Amino acid sequence: MKAIITDAGFASRYLPITKTIPKAMIPIGAKPVMQLCVEECAEAGIDEIIIVATPNTKSKEIYEDYFHNPSDNVKALLDKQGKSERFKPVEEVLNFPKITVIEQDSNLPYGNGSPIVSAKNFVKDDEAFVVLYSDDLILGKGDVKTLIETYRNHPGAKAVIAAQEMPEEVWNRYGMIALKENGTLSHIVEKPKTPDLSPSNLTSYGRYLLTPEVFEYLLPSNTGLDDELWTVDAITKLAEHGDVVVARSEGKWITTGDPKNYFLAHLEFVLSKTDYANDVKKLIKEYEKEDK
Repeated sequence: MKAIITDAGFASRYLPITKTIPKAMIPIGAKPVMQLCVEECAEAGIDEIIIVATPNTKSKEIYEDYFHNPSDNVKALLDKQGKSERFKPVEEVLNFPKITVIEQDSNLPYGNGSPIVSAKNFVKDDEAFVVLYSDDLILGKGDVKTLIETYRNHPGAKAVIAAQEMPEEVWNRYGMIALKENGTLSHIVEKPKTPDLSPSNLTSYGRYLLTPEVFEYLLPSNTGLDDELWTVDAITKLAEHGDVVVARSEGKWITTGDPKNYFLAHLEFVLSKTDYANDVKKLIKEYEKEDK
């Protein structure tokens, strides 16, 4: 199994920092967002990962350095100082599954489908593959594992998409899932303006298992809303010709798509995953007392 992880936008909401580093290299805890996506793939048994970086920037160079540079000088210094254990996180990064970094084809239209098209040559004609948007993180059991398990139980499916129930007040921010009578995907309603326009409380986000048939519809000429190339448009086409299975996430989806949600995601990660969570909780309680 292969995975494509996309990070091919300019992340203008994060300027100025993203003029220098890719958004997915911003840390959550002590690790960049991209590494957490890679770890989700590795835990699911993925053996090859293609990272799609923003073209005409230093993003490709930065990712290649992060995942492939052995940093021998750092190791030598830490060994000399008797702090060799501090290098273990670097060794973990260097031991990830095979990672290839490519740039998005700059000739493709804008849209979240273009990074996937850019990686087409890395996917075999008979090989299902997983797609992750690096904006999205999963706490708990990773969605990649759930997608693969679901596909094994539905080997004839055209695709599998992750879904999570969301409260009504945020339905207008996301793609909301409409189901067929058999429980598979019918279509996705993008950002319904009012709750009554949402077909369900299930949200689709950036975790998909796709079959190569998706490339029949994910074409540069098939742009949709705002003249962008949308992955969900191609997935909807797949649903017209077979089953697209909707897999409920067994973890918790959090998004880092903008500075506010990034902060909230970072806070939730720290509170659930780090050994300094109690210190943060204590600080929050102190602020709550001051507010009173």
